[in-house]
Amino acid sequence: MRCPNCRGKDIGKIGNQQYYCWNCFIELTVSENVFQVHEVEQDGSLSSLDDIFSEEERKLQW
Repeated sequence: MRCPNCRGKDIGKIGNQQYYCWNCFIELTVSENVFQVHEVEQDGSLSSLDDIFSEEERKLQW
């Protein structure tokens, strides 16, 4: 699995279909083989980054 942002492989599982990229510090949720990308804010809330990436870029890549 590769991060859609940094293309790194340093991805850890944090929940059911939820992952975290240790290279660029974003949270990834997989739904129907497409990532939903979120930035973790200082207060712990999540901000969507899906508008930055096309659906093609967010497709799950092993």
